[in-house]
Amino acid sequence: MSAHEKSSSTKKTKSVYVSTVISIALVLLMTGLLGLILVHAKNLSKYVKENIVLNIIVNDNVNEGDVIAMQKDLEKNPYVLRTEYISKELAAKNLREDLGEDFVEYLGHNPLLPSVDVYLKEQYANIDSIQNFTQKVSKNSKVKEIIYQESLIDMVNKNIRIISMVVLAFTVVLLIIAVALINNTIRLAIYSQRFLIKSMQLIGATRNFIRKPYLMYGIFHGLLGALIAILLLIFTLQFAQRQIPDLVFLRNWYEFGAIFVVVVALGVLIAGFSTYFAVTKYLRAKSHSLYR
Repeated sequence: MSAHEKSSSTKKTKSVYVSTVISIALVLLMTGLLGLILVHAKNLSKYVKENIVLNIIVNDNVNEGDVIAMQKDLEKNPYVLRTEYISKELAAKNLREDLGEDFVEYLGHNPLLPSVDVYLKEQYANIDSIQNFTQKVSKNSKVKEIIYQESLIDMVNKNIRIISMVVLAFTVVLLIIAVALINNTIRLAIYSQRFLIKSMQLIGATRNFIRKPYLMYGIFHGLLGALIAILLLIFTLQFAQRQIPDLVFLRNWYEFGAIFVVVVALGVLIAGFSTYFAVTKYLRAKSHSLYR
């Protein structure tokens, strides 16, 4: 009978531990997915800002060598990420493709002017910095005008700020929920061991002696749950990139590595602290209170 009870107790304990690990893994998976969303949102914001283009239209009487020299000077500007020289011929070709007809043949000449497309660095892709940049560039006698969509730039920056605030708030809420769920899961697991904890204490075992194996198990379960979550995250990431090839340009394995480290740290720390406080609670509890 005692052997049967021991076997039943062992199976029950294993079942509790397995459910604890699965619960931790699922919560950390959700946390990791949010981390991936944050990384993609940050990279997408950077990509959008760095693809805002300023068209610097050059006077028609300026020769190509002077335009290229001006382009090199622009590339030295700390605001500038990259530039692209658009000759009259290339501008005509691009417009011809957009219109679907040869307007040069119809007009008898190419009315387009050469230009330099300027792409700014992420931190300078805002109205104030762009206005400061254009004021300086406009003083160059080779420049006819500078064209950019002010309303579009303002809208992009405004929307990015709103989305960033919403995602940040959601991250904080989800992190609180993650901590609460993992803590409750571990507390329930320790609750099933409350009589064993009190029995060891009654026969003279010290608190540290009782707490140590539970703490090690808690940390191990947190680590195991984190590793399972990371494997699921990697699978999710690879699946998403197969389904949406355009996500490849957002891939940054260093940042994803940082997310994986955070997931492991959260799993270990939350599980460790939750186990410590849960065991301590029953070590301090009176024997009659264990039946409540």
